[in-house]
Amino acid sequence: MITLATLRRTVSAALEEDAPWGDITSTALLPADARATADLIAREPGVFSGGDVFAAAFTLTDADVQVDLHVGDGDRFDTGDVLASVTGPARSLLTAERVALNFTQRMSGIATLTATYVAAVEGTGARIADTRKTTPGLREFERHAVVSGGGSNHRRSLSDAVMAKDNHLAVLRQGGHDLATALREALGRLPHTTHVVVEVDSLEQIPAVLDGGADTVLLDNFSLDDLRQGVALIGDRATAEASGGVNLDTVRGIAETGVQVISVGALTHSARALDLGLDLRISNES
Repeated sequence: MITLATLRRTVSAALEEDAPWGDITSTALLPADARATADLIAREPGVFSGGDVFAAAFTLTDADVQVDLHVGDGDRFDTGDVLASVTGPARSLLTAERVALNFTQRMSGIATLTATYVAAVEGTGARIADTRKTTPGLREFERHAVVSGGGSNHRRSLSDAVMAKDNHLAVLRQGGHDLATALREALGRLPHTTHVVVEVDSLEQIPAVLDGGADTVLLDNFSLDDLRQGVALIGDRATAEASGGVNLDTVRGIAETGVQVISVGALTHSARALDLGLDLRISNES
């Protein structure tokens, strides 16, 4: 869920970036009383995300603009479908157009890619999750889009959960620290509700991680055989998560090893913006 504060702050910043001193083209060329209606048209099929963001781009530009969303976040659509309509002063519609499209195309692209991954693992019980590999400043928008596509969110930030990765473990080893002991001591300093994830790159690391009290063991870049062995070692003592080497060709096989979560950085760092267009219709209203 995108908070109202984030929505207003992020969209306002984008509008200011695109028109820091106003839209001089629309102001110079168009009559102040000209009105228009524009339709958001799908140029290709996909999964929609970003309706509130799309609307905010127009209403924050001009409160006189009316936005009607014809689909909701998470809805599938086909080529040619009208996804939304906006009506208001023509100057305002053209000023907000690019920002509205940039956000909605990006978010719908992420939702569409996520839905493809979710479909690929259907029936296995594995969840598809995102990562922190997001565009700086747009994390809430991009993670919302992952949920629109049927995926799950990982930790939202460094402040939300303990996630000990290879570099953390390397520092511990360099200092001669025992991993299980270090984890137990960390848990003693944290609120009891804190979720602890530890990334491992070999089967040999798993027992110490479990003894340390990890809630999730992240099996990074494991072969399918090692993933199956890792899942068996973890059993019901923790959640088994897989990451690394995940793409649409490999994700089904990874899911069939029995892992409960598959984290996929590509959902946000490699999603293609979907092709959506805003087609203007001139109104006779004055």
